[in-house]
Amino acid sequence: MIELFFAVLGALFSVVNPLGAVPVFLAMTPDYTVPERNSTARSTGVYFTLILLGFFFAGTQILEFFGIHISAMRIAGGVMILSSGYGLISGKFAENRAINKEVEEEALKRQDISFAPLAMPLLSGPGSISYLITQYNENPSWEAHLVVAAVIVLLGFLVYLILRSARYLYTILGEAGLKALSRVMGFIVMSLGVQYMIAGVIQLVGEMK
Repeated sequence: MIELFFAVLGALFSVVNPLGAVPVFLAMTPDYTVPERNSTARSTGVYFTLILLGFFFAGTQILEFFGIHISAMRIAGGVMILSSGYGLISGKFAENRAINKEVEEEALKRQDISFAPLAMPLLSGPGSISYLITQYNENPSWEAHLVVAAVIVLLGFLVYLILRSARYLYTILGEAGLKALSRVMGFIVMSLGVQYMIAGVIQLVGEMK
């Protein structure tokens, strides 16, 4: 279970990439006071955790409702994770998460941006959701489910800490440092995407025999 904990934590952290959200968070909160920015970071972490927990435990039922097989989910999820990784490598993290100039301008006018666009779609998106649904099916025991749930809670706390420290991280690492880290994570994420696509194809072919 310890191996599962760290494997899921590393993969999910790479797919979510909260460090890549730092410049976007700062761009959306230029006039916020420190308490306001901290409150937004805290609410974003809570919403992020609830969204991922919800999809993790209810994702399989949602797939069954729409008649989507898990092998198809693996392939589609692999494509989304691969696309997310490419966005990180190409330096288009925000654009890949559907955050464009119009969304940023709208966010500047809103009182609360913690749920949308920060928690979703910036941090929790199709890549992380499909990854968690796959993990739910690959590790069917309740012990494994609790381990993955603990990872989600921990990651939500890390999201809060990273966004709360966004200004300091940006000062220390700078735009270049954050992009360099994103590119490294992008390579890992693309590898995960390819792995899940291959696994989905193998499973689908096996079921057709």
